[in-house]
Formats: sequence, structure tokens, C-alpha cells
Amino acid sequence: MNNADKVHNLALVHAAAAVAGLVAQPLVGLLSDRTRSRFGARTPCMAVGLAIGCISLAGTGFATSIAMLTIAAMAAHFGFNTFACPLTAIQPDRVPPRLRGRYSTLAGLGVITAGVLAPVLGASFLHRISTGYLVAAATILIAGLVFLVLNPDRDNRAQARSPFSLAVVVASLWIDPRRNADFYWVFLGRFLICAGYFMLLNYQLYITEDYIGLGVTQAARVGSLLNLISLPGFILATLVAGPLSDRIGRRKPIVLVGGLLISLATLLPIAVPTVPGLAASTIILTVGFGAFVSVDQALVTQVLPNPDSAAKDLGLINIAATLPATIAPVAAAAIVTAFGGYAALYPAVAGLTCLGALAVLRIRTVR
Repeated sequence: MNNADKVHNLALVHAAAAVAGLVAQPLVGLLSDRTRSRFGARTPCMAVGLAIGCISLAGTGFATSIAMLTIAAMAAHFGFNTFACPLTAIQPDRVPPRLRGRYSTLAGLGVITAGVLAPVLGASFLHRISTGYLVAAATILIAGLVFLVLNPDRDNRAQARSPFSLAVVVASLWIDPRRNADFYWVFLGRFLICAGYFMLLNYQLYITEDYIGLGVTQAARVGSLLNLISLPGFILATLVAGPLSDRIGRRKPIVLVGGLLISLATLLPIAVPTVPGLAASTIILTVGFGAFVSVDQALVTQVLPNPDSAAKDLGLINIAATLPATIAPVAAAAIVTAFGGYAALYPAVAGLTCLGALAVLRIRTVR
């Protein structure tokens, strides 16, 4: 298989898996909101999703064709999104608003820790791919089961359940923007900031090579170094921003500052197209993104239209974070191709993220 085929096939697998995740989030959220059982509303969906995701992930390592790999990846993404959607609903279900910044901080640290450790652990199974998938599936299964056992949901069989039909499903996916304008402003802000972030993240190696002017080997080495030096700032921003938002009782200023820092960071390589300039940009960008991530989720839970449909609404708004990961690389490639280089990408990202940050100012029901 040549390099062009590998790139094409990887893009195909990622796109198909992303579609499965996008479908799962709102539909599973809707089902979870209407689930009545002795184990509560969230646990049954999470348990089913955990089983589907882990079995599919384990099977991925034994795929012998692109078609099998694509199907396994789609099933795994559907399963893990089935687990994740009710998991996010636990925050508005059980966490009081005054503590949601801290909760979001811990969730953000979990995401970044996984992002750092996963490539390292994955590389250790480079020549034992099927074993690596089995180990990953077993690890996720154990962690998921431990969470479900130690954090049981309450019996909700006595709670009234809304009707469930195709018409109800279709109608529930529409949220009136006139009555719930804040929901859409949060969606827009998250979408634009995540889109800008992923537009740069996916092309970091090529930017270092083609825009900064380094050789392939040196560009890869610098890229790894940039990831390493940006991690402390991300963790620090996450640890500070979430608890700070709880202490001052305000979400919007921190989300705004985080988004504006991302926008500012993308302008540095234009003025200083060197490795130090790129390093400074990366550090500031990850600090801004850390602050944004740690508070944005808490902000989201406070603009949900209806507490009784929290999982479904979170599934819808999470599309603003997952969809950019799919379309941002395509948009970035179009900009680079149209303008003949990565110099045009930075002002485009700066504009997107600035607009995303400013969207928070339109929110009226949360300070």
C-alpha cells in the first residue's frame, strides 16, 4: 500500500467512525433520558455502550481488510459514544452548579492524560497490534465497570416517562432558538474554537516542515518537543480555571479569555515564523485551550433547555466539539491549497477562534 492510499484509507476510517459517533450522541441521550430502571437512567446505556465499544475495539486488531477495519471502528465509536453521552449527563444530574468548574477540571485532566499516554502506550505494541487492541479494550472495560460500580445511579422506576416514538425523536432534536438562544451561542462558540484548534493541530508536522522550513526528521523531533513543553501550561490552566470559575461564580470571563488567548497565539507565527515563535504560539494556545475546556463544559450544563432531557441536549451540543475534528482538516487543506501555503491558515484560525470567544458575550442566563 503506497502513502497516498494509506492517507486516503485513514481519512475514510476516521470519517466513518466520526459519523457513527455523531449519530450515537443525541439518539442515545434521548434514550437515556427516557430510561427507567432499578439502576437509574444513565447506567444501563453506559453498560451497553461499554460492552459494544470494548468488544468492537478488541475486534479491530484482527481486521484483515479496510472494510472490516471501518466497520469495527464505527462500532467502537458508536459504543464509546453510547457510554460517553450518559456519562456527561452525570454532571448536570448530580453535581451542583457551584462545583461544576471543579468537575470539568477533573474531566479535562482525564482527557489530556489519556491523550498524552495513549501514543506512548500504543507505540509499545507496534509489532503486536492485535495484543495492543486487546489490552486497550480490557483496560477500558475494567475502568468503566469500576466507575459504574462505585458511582451507582438511583432507582428511577417511579419517575414518569415521556412518550417515545419516531415523531417524538424527530421533534426533540429541534431546540427553539428563540426560547433557548444561549444554547445556540454556546454551541457556536464551542464549534468555532474547536474548529480553529483542530485546523492547526492536524497539520502541526507539515507546518513545522513547510512553513518553518525544517527537514522531515527535525520537524518530527520539534513537533514532539512542542507537545511536551505545552503540557505543563495546559494542565496548569485547567487546574486553575475550573476552580476559579467556581470561586468567583462566573464562567463567561474565563471562557472569553481562553478563546482570545487561542486567537492571539495563532498570530505569533505570522510575525515570528521560527521555531521559538512556534513554541511560544503553542504554549499560549494550549494554555488558552486548557482554560476554555475546563470551564466551557460547566457553562454548557447551565444553558441546557430542560433538565429532563439533559443527556439528549448534551449529545446535541457535543457535536460542536466532535464535528470540527472531522471537517477542520478538510477546511484547513482547502485554505492551504487556495492560498498556496500555511501563512494563510493562521489568520483564518485567528478569526474563527476570536468569533468563537466573542460568542460567549451573547449568553444572557449565565454570568
